[in-house]
Amino acid sequence: MDSNWIAIGHIDDIPLRGARCVKTPQGKIAVFRTAENEVFAIEDQCPHKGGPLSQGIVHGKSVTCPLHNWVISLESGQALGADDGAVRTMPVRNIDGRLSIRLTPVMMAAE
Repeated sequence: MDSNWIAIGHIDDIPLRGARCVKTPQGKIAVFRTAENEVFAIEDQCPHKGGPLSQGIVHGKSVTCPLHNWVISLESGQALGADDGAVRTMPVRNIDGRLSIRLTPVMMAAE
C-alpha cells in the first residue's frame, strides 16, 4: 500500500463548486469539487499574496482568489490570464466516492 495517499473523506463532503481544507504535513491543501463532480487538490495559498483559495469562487476548472481576483487553474495550478505564478497540485484518487490525495516530496534533490 502506498503510504503517500491520505484519505480525506467522501466526495459528498464537498459541495458542488465548493472546497474544503485538509491540513497535511506539507501545509493546508484545498480540495475542490467542480459542477461536473471533478475533484482537484492544490495548495490553499494564492501565489500572489497568499489568499485562501479554498474560499474562492469555483468556475469550470478554475478558482478565483477571494483577495485580488487572481484566477488559478485547478488542473495545473498556474495563474491564468496576465497574472504569473503557480501553486502545487496534488493527485486525487476517487474510489466509489471516497477521496484520497497523494502527497509528493516538496524538495527534490539537485542532480
